[in-house]
Amino acid sequence: MIHVADYGTGPVVLMLHGIGGSCDSFSPQFSGLGDSLRILAWDAPGYGHSDDPDRPFDLDDYADAAADVIRAHCGDDGAHVLGMSWGGVVATRLALRHPGLVRSLILGDSTVGSGTDADTASAMRSRAADLAANGPADFAARRAPRLLSPEAPADLVDRATDIMAGSVRLPGYGHAAESMAATDHTGDLAHIDVPTLVLCGDADTVTGVPASQVLAGGIPGAVFVTLRGAGHLANQERPDAFNAWTESFVHITERLREHTPAHV
Repeated sequence: MIHVADYGTGPVVLMLHGIGGSCDSFSPQFSGLGDSLRILAWDAPGYGHSDDPDRPFDLDDYADAAADVIRAHCGDDGAHVLGMSWGGVVATRLALRHPGLVRSLILGDSTVGSGTDADTASAMRSRAADLAANGPADFAARRAPRLLSPEAPADLVDRATDIMAGSVRLPGYGHAAESMAATDHTGDLAHIDVPTLVLCGDADTVTGVPASQVLAGGIPGAVFVTLRGAGHLANQERPDAFNAWTESFVHITERLREHTPAHV
């Protein structure tokens, strides 16, 4: 069973959290966008309230699971898909494997994957051993503060830490880390054929602006926006700006679809 939080009304946006998050990572979007968008936010398989997968999941499996969520809630109409960090990598694969289900793509503080070089992939794979050795609370206490800018208030740091500590566990986190380590979408970006918005906090030191620029430069027609004063968790640290761009992009995309003649 995959746990999906369902908030609001309007065009549907499926939100996919980062590797250390859960559906709770999108609470600023539930409160800020629920009047104009219907938000579906999952706990990925092996996270939060979702069941552990009965076998190791690779990136295709996560993308297919997300496609199943869209079909279950939206049928063949599809949904706009927003992914943060690892969730953006899943969203990218979803757009490549199931383009008919993705009405638009929003990639927040994301990347092409950690398979771009051996050292980056190795560092990603090592995280599962760290979690196993030290437990979720210690793991989160060390990692979560890095996801925010130095100016982030203490209560936001505490909340990000609590979300991570309550969401990550093995084997799910290990499967997610392996899916990142095994992936490099660089050569696939040109095949994405849905409207795409790439958002990145200008103070993100985890994936960083250059990684988002690679996404925006490689996806045809992608729009690239930096959010001032935001770290890696831009949707949480600068929710007003993040929500404004998300809301505008989704509604503009919907209006353009209404006025685009169907292919004969």
